[in-house]
Amino acid sequence: MTVFSELRMRPAAAPAGWNATTTARLVISGAVIFMLLVGANLATPLYPLLQANLGLSSLEVTAAFASYVLALVGTLLLAGHWSDHIGRRAALLVAVLAGLAGGWIFAEAGTLVALCAGRALQGTAVALATGASAAALRELLPSRPEWASRFTLLASSGGVATGPVIGGLLSLLPGATTAPYVVHSLLLAALLVPLYLIRARPAIMVPAVSRPLHALAPRRPSVSRQARGAFWLASGVGFLSFAVFGFSLSLAPGYFAQVLGTDSRPLIGVLAGLPLGASALSQLVTLRGRLAVPAGLAVLGVSVMLLGAAGAWHSPMLLVAAAVTAGLGQGIAFRTVFNDVAARVEPARHAQIISTVYVITYLGSAAPVLGLGWASAVFGMAAAVQSFVLLCGVAALALSAATLTASLTREGSQR
Repeated sequence: MTVFSELRMRPAAAPAGWNATTTARLVISGAVIFMLLVGANLATPLYPLLQANLGLSSLEVTAAFASYVLALVGTLLLAGHWSDHIGRRAALLVAVLAGLAGGWIFAEAGTLVALCAGRALQGTAVALATGASAAALRELLPSRPEWASRFTLLASSGGVATGPVIGGLLSLLPGATTAPYVVHSLLLAALLVPLYLIRARPAIMVPAVSRPLHALAPRRPSVSRQARGAFWLASGVGFLSFAVFGFSLSLAPGYFAQVLGTDSRPLIGVLAGLPLGASALSQLVTLRGRLAVPAGLAVLGVSVMLLGAAGAWHSPMLLVAAAVTAGLGQGIAFRTVFNDVAARVEPARHAQIISTVYVITYLGSAAPVLGLGWASAVFGMAAAVQSFVLLCGVAALALSAATLTASLTREGSQR
């Protein structure tokens, strides 16, 4: 089956291509979403430099960041189910091509409009790969659904965490704002080779021959009754935690630079990526039980408020510790609720439902962060950040209390 026959939704008569092992398919599926998210977050430590070079305000910086999230959310809504019909391989290959185009436009941008256009293409690429990669990993590990969820979150959180670090290091090369994208584009383009050569598995929902494009029409988001409670909990936890991550990846680099009195882009990139890195590493830890979600959310809430305290006290050690524990708390809570909703969703709608979870989750990186950018312009960055982390911390603690109460109530009713 060729890529072109997949895109036409007309399976080839006989299978062709590289018959890769399950391990190789796992690596390729994870590598695509990882590399796309690395590319989408290379700019994190570059924002202060871009802000100075292009004369951007704090609100314009958050607008450039939010354009990525809004494009991602829009594409998830419109095309989150496409890989069910064109196949996982074809969706991932198109995503890589969109990611290459977005990175090139962003690297060459000289205006806010161009920055937003590049970021929007990167968001489109991540959206196309999100559902396809998660569904592919679950199909490759049918008897290990929990590990499929872990690999999904490890690849996505790891990519988001690694991007700022790599961006900061590569920005030391000549052409600080372009060098990271040149190196990344070469590595991302290399993924096109195995994606093109691999023998694709048939799409799980082949459309009618008479109306193949009808299957790609936008779908109204819907969730089956048995997955509804788990879906809304996962979405709520995702929205809150990605509001914190959105802050870390947009205005936090400038804020951290002020707190620490440094302009080192590699250091800023490491600090910005710490919560995401800790979240990724938490996927390797096994924690179960009814207290996993409430405890994770409580740790997230306290840690976020300590981030604000670290800024007020100019304490680098507290800043690092709070960033790490915030990521650990988020990772444990989100993995638990994500795995729960993934286990309740019927296989034929896995990509569509997981994409819908990410729609709400990624909105947490847009709406609150845009509000933070506006508040920074009006009240100053320090006051806006302090208010933002306090709000997020209180929300996390409230959600922790709600999930603990629900868990205790459910346990009491079962006795």
